[in-house]
Amino acid sequence: MRTTTPRRLPAALAAACALALTATACGSSDGESAGASAKDVRAALKKGGTVTVWTWEPTLKKAAADFEKKYPGVNVKLVNAGTGDKQYTALQNAMSAGSGAPDVAQIEYYALGQFALGKSVEDLAAYGAEKYGDSFSKGPWSAVRHGKAISALPMDSGPMALFYNKKVFDKHHIDVPRTWDEYVEAARKLHKADPDTYITADTGDAGTTTSLIWQAGGRPYRTKGTEVNVGFDDAGTRTYAKTWQRLLDKDLVSPVTTWTDDWYKGLGDGSIATLTMGAWMPANFTSNVKSAAGDWRVAPLPQWKKGDSASAENGGSSLAIPKAAKNKQLAYAFLQYAATGQGATSRIDSGAFPATRKHLESAAFLETKFPYFGGQKANKVFAESARRVGADWSYLPYQVYANSVFKDTVGKAYVSDTPLSKGFAAWEKKSVDHGKDQGFTVNE
Repeated sequence: MRTTTPRRLPAALAAACALALTATACGSSDGESAGASAKDVRAALKKGGTVTVWTWEPTLKKAAADFEKKYPGVNVKLVNAGTGDKQYTALQNAMSAGSGAPDVAQIEYYALGQFALGKSVEDLAAYGAEKYGDSFSKGPWSAVRHGKAISALPMDSGPMALFYNKKVFDKHHIDVPRTWDEYVEAARKLHKADPDTYITADTGDAGTTTSLIWQAGGRPYRTKGTEVNVGFDDAGTRTYAKTWQRLLDKDLVSPVTTWTDDWYKGLGDGSIATLTMGAWMPANFTSNVKSAAGDWRVAPLPQWKKGDSASAENGGSSLAIPKAAKNKQLAYAFLQYAATGQGATSRIDSGAFPATRKHLESAAFLETKFPYFGGQKANKVFAESARRVGADWSYLPYQVYANSVFKDTVGKAYVSDTPLSKGFAAWEKKSVDHGKDQGFTVNE
């Protein structure tokens, strides 16, 4: 599974919510939810009914089937309403109209803030979700917390790792880089040894960029209600930009766009030797890079400072209950099952990467061997990465828009002589201007 980088929403949810600053502007008219007690949830399960779930994630199919088997009176209707901006636009429209919204919606972590700010999703703290605080790893749990509110339950996570082609590294006698300086040197050696081989492919991706800034200690975004800070002049961003500029200046990254046929071909034939990605990536290797089975391995992310062990999240999504949902108690029952119960286990068995600590720490999970990675117990690397994720990261409440203009700002550094520093300055300006246009108080 992977997340997409959406384009701008045609009528951003953040706009209406930031300007109106009321719950009724972006949700149902009942204001703050009264939630549901465990007794209410049991009664809803006994009564039965239909739970409509908007999702693109395939592992929910097994969880839904098992849930229906356990509760014969319940029908779980899975609807693929699209990914990224397509689903979020449809979801926003249904919420604004007060009809047609699902009972449960899958929302990526970076996009959740705008729905939370608009109070268009239920605060699950009113349902007792606070008890799950110690059940999830800190990255995903932090992503669903907005102030005192719990906007969703984590569905999966994406602690980052370095995927590298061991066959290529061994051929050219190059050690796996432990720092980003060593990574740049490995890139130089690889490309010198074979001009058709690159350390990685990168034409500019907002998600990967912000994740590596996160790992470097950068915190370009700060959000408190409708007051946001945007600033790409912090030490973490400068560290990332300086290192990546070295790769771009020497043409050491392949000009191939990720998630394309050419990219998969490069991963398969060894011309793209590494990638930094979330722990959900193995399924993409086994499905789309079959020819390189056995060649690849997994290692911890290189560090910005020798001796450190920092990591970050990349991707992942949550399950939320829209305020406009018709069957909230039954929806919450399904959320608990799919995110923390037996449904979570079945989803992990089907390939999802866990956000739950009990699964991350289980012997069965940690000892799993990956035939694709030469029998490596890769989950040990991923689980350690999850424990090393830096705290206090936050996205903008209009991150969907911010990501959509990345290509037009920072992205220019990959296709022209524009330095990354100027690209970040342009990205900051567009993000600040948009926030002010939407009624946010924006500090630089």
